[in-house]
Amino acid sequence: MQKKRPRRTGRQTAPEGTVPQTPVGTGRPTHVRTRLIVAVAVVAAAVAGAGAPALLTASQDVSDSQELVTLAARTQDALTLAHSLADERDEVTSYIAAGRPKSKAPAEDRSARVDRQVEELRADTDAPADLRTALDGIEPIRRAALTGKTTALQTHQAYSATITALHRLAEQLAEQLPPRAGSGAYALAELDSAVQQSAAARGLLLAALNIPSRTQTVIDPATGLPSTSATSSEADRKQRDALTAAAQQARLRADAALADFHETAPKAAVTSYDSTVTGPEVNSADKYLAALTDQPTLADSELTTSTKKLDAALSARVDLMRGAESALYDRRTKDLEKLRDDDVTALEIRVAVLGALLLVAIGIATAMARTLTRPLSVLRRGSARLAGSEDPTTQEPIAFTGRNDEFAQVVRSVNALHAHAVALHERVATLEADRKHLVGQRQKMADAREELRAELADSAAQLERLRTSIGSTFVNLALRTLGLVERQLAVIEGLEEREQDPDRLSTLFKLDHFATVMRRHSENLLVLAGTEHVQQHPGPVPLVDVVRAAVSEIERYERVRIAALPPHAHVAGFAADDLSHLLAELMENATSFSPPDLPVEVSGWLLESGEVMLSVQDEGIGVTEDRLARLNARLTDFDPESLYDQEGDDGLGLGLYVVARLAHRHGVRVQLREQKQGGIAAVVVLPPPMSPSPHSPSPKRARSRRSKSPA
Repeated sequence: MQKKRPRRTGRQTAPEGTVPQTPVGTGRPTHVRTRLIVAVAVVAAAVAGAGAPALLTASQDVSDSQELVTLAARTQDALTLAHSLADERDEVTSYIAAGRPKSKAPAEDRSARVDRQVEELRADTDAPADLRTALDGIEPIRRAALTGKTTALQTHQAYSATITALHRLAEQLAEQLPPRAGSGAYALAELDSAVQQSAAARGLLLAALNIPSRTQTVIDPATGLPSTSATSSEADRKQRDALTAAAQQARLRADAALADFHETAPKAAVTSYDSTVTGPEVNSADKYLAALTDQPTLADSELTTSTKKLDAALSARVDLMRGAESALYDRRTKDLEKLRDDDVTALEIRVAVLGALLLVAIGIATAMARTLTRPLSVLRRGSARLAGSEDPTTQEPIAFTGRNDEFAQVVRSVNALHAHAVALHERVATLEADRKHLVGQRQKMADAREELRAELADSAAQLERLRTSIGSTFVNLALRTLGLVERQLAVIEGLEEREQDPDRLSTLFKLDHFATVMRRHSENLLVLAGTEHVQQHPGPVPLVDVVRAAVSEIERYERVRIAALPPHAHVAGFAADDLSHLLAELMENATSFSPPDLPVEVSGWLLESGEVMLSVQDEGIGVTEDRLARLNARLTDFDPESLYDQEGDDGLGLGLYVVARLAHRHGVRVQLREQKQGGIAAVVVLPPPMSPSPHSPSPKRARSRRSKSPA
């Protein structure tokens, strides 16, 4: 392999006398190495792009799990505040129900604990706005309860609304828990509802029992024994009934929430709750609740229930339920922290795997790129060395020791070209003498070519003179023939005027007609020679006379039927003879190429543009579409300079050639159309100058030579 790069001493120029090379490549110069680097970068980007969704998913999982851990901690703080607020609510409700006596004023330590927990929650800057609103409403509720005129039930409902707002965090946590966090997402929310409703039932029952009542002794008239009964005012009784009914509803909601918890919670959570919330206090509390909330009102005998014992039993049960709830929430928080740690570990593993794959892909792509750039460098330097040498015999072939791949094939091809260049360079010396000899021969051939050009010019001049002579001969012969035919027609007309025998007169008529056809053929020679021989008429000629004159000039005139023509249509006198000749040629073709038993119809119309359109229709075999298209193209774009001898098998033929010349002379448009029923229709359109209004009475015949018209 080449190990040294040839030093460039300056801008290289092509040797003198070399042929300019064809440009190879477009755009500004670039390097294959740059494109390979781009390819490696694309591979790396593809690997990174393939792994990016997994990283994004893992990162999103970490973010979600961290949010769940934060929400779980915030929920625990909110539920702790809800428990403290529930204790304050129950104490304040009982205080209001008792008539706000100073001896039963709420303790300040409960309010201080609630305020401290509120401040801890406010310190969380990420707390939702509705939670902050609920926290801001605690102090106004407390102030209204202690100093306002609200009832015990209204105060209980105001506190409960704030506790419900705190409870929504538990529901929000349950809604956001993913399936991978385990089952029983809503079980803890149901348990918290049961705890809150149990505390509400406790507070409502204590408030109902704390409503003041009077005790009176009544003597039974039957037995004569005294009995003690409690009596209250109507307002106190209504307030007690309302509190008792609310307590009954709270107890029913608590039982329903506990039933949902036992149904949806995992078995371990249910077992933990059942093992915690048990004991004689719980049994006593259940008995109190069953007795006091079986009806929406309290019986007179139930008004004497000891509030201290009731408070102790219900509070013990609520505290056990709160303890079980706190333990389950602690376990839930730990499970979420473990889930977060697992998500972080999964993210780290994916980052490590993606990084390793990226390094492996870049390494392999770089190694493959080097296997391309190294032999390419050798090939580039060797090719430049061979191409820049003026004498290929002084340069060695390219040495290549790499793999037998495409680069090796290119090196072999370049070395083969170098060997061929060496052979050509050696042959140049032997061909120099031959080149000089060929130069001399080329000069001789150039001289011979000039001689041939001179002879060709002479031949062309002689041919032109010959054509002119032939044309003059045609014109002379045609004029002589026309003169003889005219005299012959005059003789025949004289014989016709004196002949009385019908048979002989019919024979003379045929001779007259044949002479007329011969006159048209002689006029064709004049048209071929490019000479005009037209008899001018002093005024317009009726179109019907022109058509009849054309019919009289064809051999099978008896087959032509003249249909409707435009009334009072005339033809300018200078064009009447040529138009008659043109129509005669079209009729001759129609009768020649159609069955002898079918007629040829001639008709005409006056167009809105002032032009007159004539149609010569036959029912013959017609022509092919290609032939028809070529004929129409020649008739439309006829060149008057073209000679008839240039018409081959696909040309116009004598008749259509004469038609084309006469039409071009007067600006008449001629077109051949294929008919649906078969045959060809030749359409002739006369421009307005050829069909003027008559200024004088029309002559009897379009031309004096039309002595015998078949019409």
